[in-house]
Amino acid sequence: MIRIKRITLMTLSMLVLSNANAFEAEKVASDLNIPWGLAYVDDNTMLVSERSGLIKQVNLKTGSQQVIAKPDNVWAQGQGGLLDIALSPFAANTLYLTYSKDIEGEGATTLASATYQNGKLSNWQDIFVSNSRSDTGRHFGSRITFDDNSLYFSIGDRGVRDNGQDTLTHAGAILRLNPDGSVPSDNPFIADKAVLDEIWSYGHRNPQGLVYDVQSKKLWSIEHGPRGGDEINLIKAGANYGWPITSHGKEYWGPISVGDGKVKEGIEPPVKVYIPSIAPGSLVLYRGDKFLELNGKLLAGALKLTHINVVTVSDAGKAIDEQRIMAKLGERIRDIEVSPKGDIYFSTDSGNLYRLKR
Repeated sequence: MIRIKRITLMTLSMLVLSNANAFEAEKVASDLNIPWGLAYVDDNTMLVSERSGLIKQVNLKTGSQQVIAKPDNVWAQGQGGLLDIALSPFAANTLYLTYSKDIEGEGATTLASATYQNGKLSNWQDIFVSNSRSDTGRHFGSRITFDDNSLYFSIGDRGVRDNGQDTLTHAGAILRLNPDGSVPSDNPFIADKAVLDEIWSYGHRNPQGLVYDVQSKKLWSIEHGPRGGDEINLIKAGANYGWPITSHGKEYWGPISVGDGKVKEGIEPPVKVYIPSIAPGSLVLYRGDKFLELNGKLLAGALKLTHINVVTVSDAGKAIDEQRIMAKLGERIRDIEVSPKGDIYFSTDSGNLYRLKR
């Protein structure tokens, strides 16, 4: 039985490899300004967050676009700005967004909610403002995903390495909140005064991909390493993912390893490491029958190495195989969105929105 299972996994991996060049990109829209986040509404409509601070509604049939909101106090500096966007699975017409909020000239990664109805946005409110504000323009995170009852979102270390192990800052952590922004009573550190209540996991550098798979009940993250050492992590409640104590990357100023080593007792090791770095910008786990060879696999947008990274993972949460598609497009792939029908859309830093085709 084990042998059959292994052969099946290998066969599926080979199928992706053999068809890697068969995938094509159909351009749906263009002239967007760093489309950082995508939220599929229906067959006709995609919501797009532009890092510069605009929320747009894109017609998936015609490519036309309409600005539906320009939130106040967006700190669009460096890597900061208007970041992720996601429709709520808990309440109709509710939208969640993350952005770097301008507070006295500094940026704080913030979670907001709003009402989206009849092509308009209203009732914007910040439901969580992190305590990790600073004037550095680096490492904000920040992706949103949902389990059955809760919301998760990631925050980078804000360019300060020690934040990864500082559990009294939200920086360098993945947070878990109730849909209204309050703290779930079963969060792992709820009774620990040395750790902020919102923290689900910590020791992260800059996690720009985050996805919860409803079928397997697994929470996955992908994050930028330093020079090399990007990581896919299987996120567990209360776990420490090591940054900057452990890393597979090198210092930018020389061939010196970052931290005390690659592994250490008490630190959760990555499921997969990328050397050289692919610079991951997003992560989804594909469930659908439109692309059977991708079913159950992780898909990450690669910014530096300009492709969609496809990773086969086992039921036990181990990385088995990696393939690369869309490399011929030569685009920095920012976000990936999967529709309920299994269509795959992705955005690029050049301002394009594509649909994956054969």
